[in-house]
Amino acid sequence: QVQLVESGGGLVQPGGSLRLSCAASGSIFGINSVGWYRQAPGNKRELVAAITSGGTTNYADSVKGRFTITRDNAKNTVYLQMNSLKPEDTAVYYCNLELHDIYRRVTGYWGQGTQVTVSS
Repeated sequence: QVQLVESGGGLVQPGGSLRLSCAASGSIFGINSVGWYRQAPGNKRELVAAITSGGTTNYADSVKGRFTITRDNAKNTVYLQMNSLKPEDTAVYYCNLELHDIYRRVTGYWGQGTQVTVSS
């Protein structure tokens, strides 16, 4: 059983910063990628940032230059540093872990989410 636990969300003023953490535990093998998604009420869940097993990163256009995804493999933890936060960044942020099997089929695992609210 794979478990993902997010932390670091909260209330912050526009222009502020937050650092989200996602700690993974369980039987973790064959990592394809780790990423952060977010979903605001009435909106689709969208990819915010992802990093592959090879270290390649991918960011949504809306967060490029402001957010940075990093990982600490020894701690099974991925981080999302969020700077220059805007009200439109308000959403529930979810950690996602994609694992592939021997046939390269991908299975996704999700955390429970952490609320980020950007408001003055």
